[in-house]
Amino acid sequence: MDLAAARAGLASQPFSVLLGARLTEFGDRRATIELDIREELRQQNGYVHGGVLAYAADNTLTFAAGAVLGPAVLTAGFTIDYLKPAGGPKLRAEAVVVQSGRSRATSRCDLYTVDEDGTSALCAVAQGTVVVTRG
Repeated sequence: MDLAAARAGLASQPFSVLLGARLTEFGDRRATIELDIREELRQQNGYVHGGVLAYAADNTLTFAAGAVLGPAVLTAGFTIDYLKPAGGPKLRAEAVVVQSGRSRATSRCDLYTVDEDGTSALCAVAQGTVVVTRG
């Protein structure tokens, strides 16, 4: 699977389309998803909602694993640690596969907020396991 095919997969996910997620890197055990932070993606204190961060981690972990295992994969589970409140106009999730076999892979994801000048700040980290789906 190449970047174009992976982007088509992301575009087929209605929730990803709703959030405006963009796959900016895919392949070689890696994936990066970015999204612009709109007001409706923030919580009551003005920070990015934790659910948005969890979505980005989950999907990016799975895309990274899909670069190794192929497109027929699902998240088996993941954990996320929120390190600091996420602000800023853009969210970037960068995932890499740290271990893989024939039917499962473990990926790590770092989530950053990115300011207009390109300055990034780590706001959360996640790790998850992705498995190949069976017919």
